[in-house]
Amino acid sequence: MMHMTFYWGIRATILFDSWKTDSWLNYSLSLLACFLFSAFYQYMEDRRFRIRLLSKNTPSPSGGAAPLETPLLFSKLGSSNWQPSRFADAILFGINSAIGYFLMLAVMSFNAGVFLAVVVGLAVGYLIFRAGDEDRVLVVDNPCACA
Repeated sequence: MMHMTFYWGIRATILFDSWKTDSWLNYSLSLLACFLFSAFYQYMEDRRFRIRLLSKNTPSPSGGAAPLETPLLFSKLGSSNWQPSRFADAILFGINSAIGYFLMLAVMSFNAGVFLAVVVGLAVGYLIFRAGDEDRVLVVDNPCACA
């Protein structure tokens, strides 16, 4: 039976029907996997931001800003914007999005232990990989909260 409220217990189905826990050992290993997966999410997010910072610090091959009369969409599709760092950023964004959705689905098992493992993993991953980056300022191009 699928729970629709948070519950405590070692019996949980996480992400797949084949990933079921029925003993303390299975449950503990599953919580450890959720914890590590969450910390890895923060690591990948840090890598993505570092690649973006490195690409912002390198001079563009065009040597200057785009003319004001260039249409907005055309300036994004111009050939000078297709640098390897943009491809790396896009690939890491896709990987990070997939990991984030997997973590969300794991939390939707409504097992409180899984929820805590994911939240603590995200916090520890942030502490290890991303805390202390306040001195670097990154201007996000997209003001949308979901990006």
